[in-house]
This record gives sequence, structure tokens and C-alpha cells, in this order.
Amino acid sequence: MIRVCITGAGSYIGTRIGLRLAEMPERFEVTELDVSQPWQPERLNGFDAVIHVAGIAHQKETDENRALYTAVNRDLALEVAKAAKANGVKQFVFFSSMSVYGRLTGSIDATTQPAPNTAYGLSKWEAEKGLAELADDSFRVATLRPPMIYGKGCRGNYPRLSALARSLPVFPKVSNQRSMLYIGTLCSFVQSLLESGEGGLYFPQNRDYVNTTALVKEVARCHRKRVLMLPGFGWLLKKLEGKISLVDKVFGSLTYDQRMSDAFRPADELDFSATIAQTEDVQ
Repeated sequence: MIRVCITGAGSYIGTRIGLRLAEMPERFEVTELDVSQPWQPERLNGFDAVIHVAGIAHQKETDENRALYTAVNRDLALEVAKAAKANGVKQFVFFSSMSVYGRLTGSIDATTQPAPNTAYGLSKWEAEKGLAELADDSFRVATLRPPMIYGKGCRGNYPRLSALARSLPVFPKVSNQRSMLYIGTLCSFVQSLLESGEGGLYFPQNRDYVNTTALVKEVARCHRKRVLMLPGFGWLLKKLEGKISLVDKVFGSLTYDQRMSDAFRPADELDFSATIAQTEDVQ
């Protein structure tokens, strides 16, 4: 029996992981803990693993809220980790982000170094460095840098793309590639990671890269909508690359080298069409 505490009660990722682990009561005992209010560090006593998903994201950054990113994404993560270690927790799973690389486009491999350029990315990178100093043989720190996560009820960029696919009659035909991660695949990954008890740096992602045009087409198909894919926009999108962040996020390529994601990769990963159907909640 692995006793797991998920910090960040009510979060999308934490809730989905908790539900998956709760399906195996003979292997996992799961508790969610809200650490957004004054909390008692001793409540981490008795757990084998802590999954820390508490944090802020998907908010427009301003001069006023940059300090909040630091306080929540870095300082709170380190506070929880120190409490976990002091209370005998053996494994600490931290959700960082692809944003630590500071890239909207490009290819990331094992040699690529973090270079965050947002308050969000910087707060995650600083938390990673602080957690690395706490790690030892009796306190394993596993850091995840996932790409965009999607699934039923998800937040962030996917719902915006889905809304476009359901409303636009036409969409540019592009040949980009993006690393993405289906929530079910992530849950399977976390299950295996917890069973291993290991620390380290991980890059879970789908087995295949996602093309934005194919994504929009698949979402539209799920809702029995017809979207005309228009070719010939490559030159314009290339010209706008690096100038308009929305263009980079939607039409640019951003990938992890697949070899970085071999660890704990689920053998029963759903194909792309099935993940979109489940995300869109259609039969």
C-alpha cells in the first residue's frame, strides 16, 4: 500500500490523478490536502509520497502578480517539500513545466538548458533548483516538465482551440508538430512513478506529436462539424513567427525529443483520435 498525499485540492491534474489512484484501493491510499490557506505541516506525517500540483498558471502576467508566482509556485513548493522531508515522506513529485525552457517554438532535447522568460517559467525553474538541494537517498524528488496537458474538463490553451474548431468554417492547413500530453497517459505515468519510488527529471508526453490542423479537424469531426482546411498560409505564418506569441503557440512547432520520454511510458496509450473523443466527451 502506497499512501499518497496530493497537495492542491480541487486542481484539474491533482483531481484526475487522485481518481485514477482511487480505482486501485488495494495499492494506493489517496488524500487531497489544501495548502492554499494556513496549513499544518504535520499533516504530511504518515505518507509515502507527496504529489505537489498546487500552483498558479493560465493567468495574464502583470507587474503586480509576478511576486505571487514566486510565492506560490516556488516558495510554497519548497515549504511543502521541507515539511514532507521532515515528516518522513520518501518521494516528492513536483509538477514543473515545459515553460522553464522559455520557448514558444523549437525542438528540445536532453542538452537543452532552461532559460525561462516569464514569471511562471522562472518560478517553476527556481522551485526545481531548490528541490534539488533537498533531495537525497531517503527523500527522492521527481520533477515533471510536461507539455500542454489536455483531457475532459482541462484548462488552458486546449479549450480555446476546441472552441475555434467548433465555430470556424475554415482553418489554415499547417504542417507543425507539438508535444502534448493526454491526462489519462499522465495518470498512468504517475502511477508507475509512484510504484517505483524513484526521483529524477521526467518529460511525459504522447507517443506521437500533434499537428494543429489535425487537432482542429478531429475536434470538429467529434461534433459533426465541417471545417475547410485552407492551404497556402505557410508563408504568412512563417513571417509572423516570433512576432505574435499567439501565432507561435497555435501554429508553431514545439517538441520534446521522444527519447526523453521513455521512462514509465504506458504500454496501453490511447491513440490520438480516442483521446480527443474522450476530451470532447462524445460517443
